[in-house]
Formats: sequence, structure tokens, C-alpha cells
Amino acid sequence: MIPLSILDLSPICEGGTPAQSFDHTLDLAQHAERWGYRRYWLAEHHGMPGIASAATAVLLAYVGAGTSSIRIGAGGVMLPNHAPLVIAEQFGTLESLYPGRIDLGLGRAPGSDPTTARALRRNLAADVDDFPQDVVELMDYLSATPRQTVRAVPGAGLEVPIWILGSSLYGAQLAAALGLPYAFASHFAPAQMMQAIAVYRERFRPSAQLPKPYVMLGYNVFAAASDDEARLLASSAQQAFVNLRSGRPSTLPRPRAGYFEALEPAQRAMLDDVLGCSAIGTAQTVARNLRDFIARTQADELMITSNIHDHAARLRSYEIVAALRDAA
Repeated sequence: MIPLSILDLSPICEGGTPAQSFDHTLDLAQHAERWGYRRYWLAEHHGMPGIASAATAVLLAYVGAGTSSIRIGAGGVMLPNHAPLVIAEQFGTLESLYPGRIDLGLGRAPGSDPTTARALRRNLAADVDDFPQDVVELMDYLSATPRQTVRAVPGAGLEVPIWILGSSLYGAQLAAALGLPYAFASHFAPAQMMQAIAVYRERFRPSAQLPKPYVMLGYNVFAAASDDEARLLASSAQQAFVNLRSGRPSTLPRPRAGYFEALEPAQRAMLDDVLGCSAIGTAQTVARNLRDFIARTQADELMITSNIHDHAARLRSYEIVAALRDAA
């Protein structure tokens, strides 16, 4: 099987606290390292009651200190929220602390609602439009021969691998033009996945960082000893998406038996859409779904996310997936 990695939103569970989320994040990263996952990424979100990874670089430093070999990185940093120099310094610091282990995934979405985005950015339209130029500026800060007068210290010469993240054709085109690896958010926005992959591969131009296209796709897994248990575990993520789309973002709810079946048809259709790239069930069910997904997309790597309320059940889901990879 192709390499598997983990995307962690450091979920704040119903009844829990951010401090508990951070403990769970480190514990999962340590297990992931032992289970042979390739990389462990955290995502930048702001003002979200159920996501604790807003200060992404800070949390990555915590994870790096508690692990020794797994690659760690951002999946991703929402670059329009920041000056490129600041991100170069942050990830230059991480690369200096944990050499050869850092990835920097970049996105152009706010990672928040419009009000929170305005509090972060002040000038929304101009910042988003500057995304390609900001990516190039950031790449230069981290390069061996920076062209700019201002230098990132630390950062200059460290050449932290940069990824472009996306959920539409925009990111695919930018990643292809810059010759960078591309990570598609198919775990929550799969609608344009196949088209974006095709655009990226067709238009890819080799770069010093990457000689040929490399596609990583997000994929949800809720694996358990029985299909019924897996469906119960998945209900937490389903509730969170319905709450978010209803304008009521929440902590990650406790699982509810029969939740999906009790929804209105429109809500079930929405979940079928946003969670279309998912495997819910036993090891056999998950293995079949993973094989079919990889065959259909020809992905080079999968980024697995398991947004499960109970930490022990979440660990077990990732352990099941790791065993499937080793058996393939």
C-alpha cells in the first residue's frame, strides 16, 4: 500500500478542554510514529470551538519534542493570515529544532468564519489575491540563496519542503506551476478532487524540490471491531459537520446511535457529499474502501483523519489502518 500519514485537528471533545486535546495529540503522534505513519500534520483553524490547533507552529514544537523520527508539519498554515517572513522564521525554527522532519503545507482559505478572518487579516481581499506571490516570497526566504534583502533567521538556507493545499482547481494549478507537491482536502470537500488531480498532473512543471507530480489526498477512516461500532464512532464527526453547516460550530460531540438515519434527507445528502471520501466499518470494509480509492485516484499518499470522540477508540482506528498497510 502507498504511504499513509495522519491529519490531526487536535479536536476539543464535548466535555473536554484544549489541554486534554494537546495531551491526546502528543499521544496519537507517538503511537503514529511506532505504527509507521510517514508524517503527522496539524491544521490551522481559528475561532472553532472544536479545534485546538490554532497556534499550529507552537503545537508542532510540542509534538516534535515528544517524538523522534516521524515527519511533522502543517496541513496547513493559512498563509494569507500571516506575513511570509513570520512563517519562514517559525518553520525555520522548527527545522532547526527537528532537522529533516518538517513539512510546510500552505493554504489560502481563512481557516475560520469571515468575522474571525477579518480579525486575523484586517484586509481580506488583498491578502487572498496575493497568495501566489506570498508563496514565492516564503520559498525565497527558505532557499539556499535568498534574493531578498531581509533574511529569515532562522530559516534562510533550510529549504523546508513546501506543499500546496487545496479543495479546488486553484491550488492544483498553483502547485503545478511551482513544481510543488499537492495535498487535496478530499476528506471534507471531495467534489472537484478528480478534476484537480488531473489538472495538477497535466500541468506539472518539475522544480528543484520535486521532479514529478506528487499527490496526497485526505481520507476519513472510522475503523472498529464491528460495522455498528464504526458507524457509532462516525456519528461524532457527522454531528460536527451538521452543526458547522447550520451555523452552530461545536466541540466534537459524543457519538449518538442512529444519528445519520434520523437526519432530514437534505442533511444526509450534505454529509454524503462532504464525507464522500470515507471508510466506516471493520478492517475488511476499510481495506476494501482504501484499495478502491487508491486505484481510482492513483494517489501517491493518503492523509488519514479519524475525528473520533473517544481517544482510545481513535487510537484503535489508526492502529487498524496501520495494520492494513503492513499486510498489503
